[in-house]
Amino acid sequence: MTTQDNNVEDINVGRAAKLDTATLSDALDKLGIIGQCYKIKPRDTDFRMAGRAWTLKYGPAGKPCGTVGDYIDDVAPGSVIVLDNNGREDCTVWGDILTEIAHRRGIAGTVINGINRDTHLCLSLGYPIFSKDSWMRTGKDRVQVEATGIPVNIGEARVTPGDILKGDTDGVVVIPKEHEDEVLRVAEEIEAAENQIRAAARSGMRLDEARQQFKYHQLQTRSEK
Repeated sequence: MTTQDNNVEDINVGRAAKLDTATLSDALDKLGIIGQCYKIKPRDTDFRMAGRAWTLKYGPAGKPCGTVGDYIDDVAPGSVIVLDNNGREDCTVWGDILTEIAHRRGIAGTVINGINRDTHLCLSLGYPIFSKDSWMRTGKDRVQVEATGIPVNIGEARVTPGDILKGDTDGVVVIPKEHEDEVLRVAEEIEAAENQIRAAARSGMRLDEARQQFKYHQLQTRSEK
């Protein structure tokens, strides 16, 4: 990958960071892309996160059992750690040791198709964790690492390594690498139009007139290709 490629990637992560997940969700809908991570929520409503995916897939533990993974020191700073535990809510795959190290190493956040524990530390450090829920029971001897660096499923959305993930109060969206320029462009257009509608309404224009003028009802309508 060239320096120019890395610069483009950094720019696009920065663009995503400035947009909220609702706007990005509307852009995904307009383009017919499924990128909303269903039921994946922040452990704190103040959490914000944007970065590129580093992925790991779990499966049921075998005999002898595999491990839940000692991968944290190999994840690049600024990445979002994406853990697919098949949506399981009976055991966790993330706790306080991982939170402390990830925070110290500058990881952007963690997204789990499943649950975490030791929530108090992510809250006190301000380290963003997005998951289905939290509960204390360990995943040790219940799950094991199947693979890293592969496509995974997070809340019915496909996440591949290097995709952009954005998280905020409303949840998490994934922006596929191959569509990121288009998704970000459409999202920025939607945000600009909505800002114009707000400004017009504040100046005294009727909301229905403002919506018509700035084509509100077309903003999320699926594009015809």
